[in-house]
Amino acid sequence: MAFGILTRLEGPQTLGRGPAFWGGFLLVLAAACAYPLFADGYTVGNTVYFFTWVFMALGLSVIWGYCGALSFGQTAFFGIAGYGYGILTINFGSAYGFTLIALVIAVALACLFAALLGYFLFYGRIAGVFLGIVTLSVTLVLERFMAQTAGPEWRIGAARLNGFNGMSNMPQLTIPWPGGDVVLFPDVELYYVVLGLMVLVYLALRILLNSRFGNVIVAIRENPERAEMLGYDVRRYQLVAFVIGAALAGLSGVLYTTWGQYITPSSMGMTAAALPIVWVAVGGRSDITTTLVGTLAVLSGFQTLTIYGSQYALVVMGLLLVVTVLAAPRGLVMALADVLARPFRRKGEGA
Repeated sequence: MAFGILTRLEGPQTLGRGPAFWGGFLLVLAAACAYPLFADGYTVGNTVYFFTWVFMALGLSVIWGYCGALSFGQTAFFGIAGYGYGILTINFGSAYGFTLIALVIAVALACLFAALLGYFLFYGRIAGVFLGIVTLSVTLVLERFMAQTAGPEWRIGAARLNGFNGMSNMPQLTIPWPGGDVVLFPDVELYYVVLGLMVLVYLALRILLNSRFGNVIVAIRENPERAEMLGYDVRRYQLVAFVIGAALAGLSGVLYTTWGQYITPSSMGMTAAALPIVWVAVGGRSDITTTLVGTLAVLSGFQTLTIYGSQYALVVMGLLLVVTVLAAPRGLVMALADVLARPFRRKGEGA
């Protein structure tokens, strides 16, 4: 059984196979592990910030790229989990590793909300552009609601919601240890934890997407009517994919909240909801590897633009999306991967 699971690391639904791919994967992972040894604390902490968003992008890739359901609701799940983590940890503290329990509960809250929302969406047969409109509307409603919770009456226990200013000063992630809890400060310690989580999630998604579940959701993306005629419960598979995407967005929300020790309603605003679409589209929504690479590349570029030309950053992101849709609909990173793989295909054909 374990061998069968491992063989699913390679399959028709994910790019990359063979010794060359996995050798390159291990080299990149080794470089990432060594990175904090050669970088200052600020740069390492900034890299953690990039990593926290990758989970949401991977979740959107599952929902949109593999299942074919465009969702603008990822930042809603991000915000629900982030606020949930803040409320729990401000009220109960971080002793005995409670922050890890709070992380699980917060992600579960995002999943529960996604399950309720997704049930009405998919079993109500809402699809196409209307699915995007409804999920965006839900996200903006949540953002507007949280922005008006500034009064002292808006509190849950000791945690004040603070309206547009958001919540702050929640405890950082801690790991229980016999000699005392280990605090994961937002530099080297948190870097290795988030990097490890990212690798585990990436490998787990490869296994999942190359399984029967992944094959079915791709079939639903290509032709939902035919998949239904073959006996698959299309709406159930769509709902499961939606909840998986929400769980990953919720994980992003918790990691972002513990990284910066704050969460604000703007994390669920229009701009925040649109940016993951750009990341995933530029990378290549139909593959998690290109999604991961594209997200990190676009985030790095976006931050550079924000620092040196903030007034143009969002304009450039919009132009990048337009160029991607017109010139490389499958994604710029995916197009580059195709070009790099072309010589190997020719050698295989010649053989």
